Amino acid sequence: MQTWNDVIRLANHGSPAPDRRVEKTDAEWKQQLTPEQYHVTRQHGTERAFTGEYCEAHEAGLYACICCGTPLYDSRTKFESGTGWPSFTQPVKENAIKYKKDTSYGMTRVEVLCNVCDAHQGHVFPDGPPPGGLRLCINSASIQLVAEEKEA
Repeated sequence: MQTWNDVIRLANHGSPAPDRRVEKTDAEWKQQLTPEQYHVTRQHGTERAFTGEYCEAHEAGLYACICCGTPLYDSRTKFESGTGWPSFTQPVKENAIKYKKDTSYGMTRVEVLCNVCDAHQGHVFPDGPPPGGLRLCINSASIQLVAEEKEA
């Protein structure tokens, strides 16, 4: 389980290498993604609070990167943060996402990116629930739910 100190260390010194890399041209990303998905993931945008598809979703499954399909978050780590964005306590594995210092808009924050294709996911904050205390605040436009198959 990662802690805020782990996040800061990784943001400053780099995350573990991903299992694979996906790289596409800007034109290829524009062709693949909706305008909102492109704005959020490739231009580091943010969807309006409480408007995202997964803000209040409770289905079981994995949330994968909308750009490359890499599983990033497990629904079992999703929690109601009241912030207006889907919130998770941790990634599915340490090298699924990476952290980057973000000083845009006159603030200092830690950005969350897909470690496979560099898609902007959102930001991480140290105000999540125990035991790790992390709140990965993620844009719905940057993820897709891969639901668990139900037994017949």
